[in-house]
Amino acid sequence: MKNHSLPRPTLRPTIGLLCLAGLGTFLAVPALAQDTSHYYGGVSVGQSKTQTDAAGLTSGLLPGVGVLNSTTDEKDTAYKLFGGYQFNRNIALEGGYFDLGKNSFNANTVPAGTLAGESRVHGLNLDLVGTLPFTERFSALARVGVQHARSKSTASGTGAGALVAPNSKHNDSGAKVGFGLQYEMSPAVWIRGEVERYRIKNAVGQRNNVDVATLSLVFPFGRAPVQRVAAAPAYVAPAPAYVAPAPVYVTPAPQVVIVTPPPAPVVVTPAPQRVNFSADTLFGFDTANVRPEGRAALDKFSNQLAGTRYDTITVEGHTDRKGSAAYNQTLSTERAESVKAYLVNSGRLDPARISAVGKGESMPITTAADCSDKLPRAQLIACLQPDRRVDVEVTGTR
Repeated sequence: MKNHSLPRPTLRPTIGLLCLAGLGTFLAVPALAQDTSHYYGGVSVGQSKTQTDAAGLTSGLLPGVGVLNSTTDEKDTAYKLFGGYQFNRNIALEGGYFDLGKNSFNANTVPAGTLAGESRVHGLNLDLVGTLPFTERFSALARVGVQHARSKSTASGTGAGALVAPNSKHNDSGAKVGFGLQYEMSPAVWIRGEVERYRIKNAVGQRNNVDVATLSLVFPFGRAPVQRVAAAPAYVAPAPAYVAPAPVYVTPAPQVVIVTPPPAPVVVTPAPQRVNFSADTLFGFDTANVRPEGRAALDKFSNQLAGTRYDTITVEGHTDRKGSAAYNQTLSTERAESVKAYLVNSGRLDPARISAVGKGESMPITTAADCSDKLPRAQLIACLQPDRRVDVEVTGTR
């Protein structure tokens, strides 16, 4: 409750809600950008604050009656149900239902009397939502749209206020704007903190501001990660080793002739054969699960290896430098083990001859000069693509 004589507060965002969303900058784990179009839905809850002019409402409801003093209750719980379509990483169209709660006032009037009033507002909205990514998971939001509000007002009074109409309803359309922050907790769940302003007509037709601070859960569906697919290189069998001709023995003449045999054949050990697979092709978003495209590439490799003899196969997992070294080491090891398991189970290769090891970010192909951290996010991810790979080395083939 507040006294009418005090100055009205301006829009103040709910700091706690925005700080909760802001934690995303410290919790974000590197992942491929999700740029495909998709639908989403969600729910919001928070607090509304309605600009309430007790003097204006009193004079509008009771012409000729003034206000001696007044109090207002401008805050209440608000919520929204919404759904939208994300056209790309930056633009979405969103519609929904909102309930802004209620606001009320009490006034002592001149001539003598009392007046009390209460209004509740709900309606529908349609917004254009813009997104500005800061990292792969943390973004800023801005929205502009239109809303159609339905207001229901009640009033009662004594003395000079006894003649007030007890009930009234209003339908009105207006504009709304908002801004906030968004953090992608996972590909299937986002969290938003937002502040919005609605322009709503009150019980006597005056336009007032309703400021709303909310925390939202957003659920995307039909969303697929963008994968940068690199063609799997064809496996090239090594050239056959040189085989020297068998030694020739000459039948000796009557005298004793000693024939020196040719030197022993030289055994040429073939150089190890290394095959590179793009991690973006083999695996799904932020996982070590082999995708259908990856299984096809590994099947082709297994088929090309069939019929050859080899001593060992070493599977090495590599990541780019984005993210912590510990996380990258774990992810590279899991991906190397996943490729080994697939070659054994589906390619029917001898598990005793295959080893898997994770190299993390320790053996990049790119350099800091090639891919500067000052590059825009999308360009940096594309530049570091050669570092995200799985190398398979085959030794002793013949």
